Amino acid sequence: MSQSRTWRHATLGLGGNLGDPPRAMAQALRALDERPDCKITAVSRLYRTPPWGKTDQAWFFNACAEVETALDPETLLDTCLDIERAMKRIRKERWGPRTIDIDLLTFEGVSSTSEKLELPHPRMTMRGFVLMPLADFAADLCIQGRAVREWLNDADVAGIEVANADADWWRERN
Repeated sequence: MSQSRTWRHATLGLGGNLGDPPRAMAQALRALDERPDCKITAVSRLYRTPPWGKTDQAWFFNACAEVETALDPETLLDTCLDIERAMKRIRKERWGPRTIDIDLLTFEGVSSTSEKLELPHPRMTMRGFVLMPLADFAADLCIQGRAVREWLNDADVAGIEVANADADWWRERN
């Protein structure tokens, strides 16, 4: 990796419930990993989760990933949003159905609130569908003074199930 760049770790939450979400999430992770300024360093198992917020829709697939990046947080967010757009993500309704969703959860050394981005993600500690996959590789990561595993102990994980236990599920090309 380039000596002139500072590389830091960030975590991402991915999900979707339209089309083939596991394939879309895998494609998004590979798109990030193929960039010269990003490297996927860990990926959770793939989970099948009941809808949250707006419950009258299909179940979701969710996963989390860690990326080592030379990008700043807002540029990483823009990159993720560009990937969503390239994959035809349309934002119609909050918590509604989607082909792909990529959320920036944490960014090493950054705690901030702006109009565009809040880090750590403001609702991640309340969402079992985020905490369960995140705990697969970052159970000790400290969020707002508590480890992910501690937040997970208090989270609603009813109905969440492992859809693929192989952490390399995203590398499979189909």
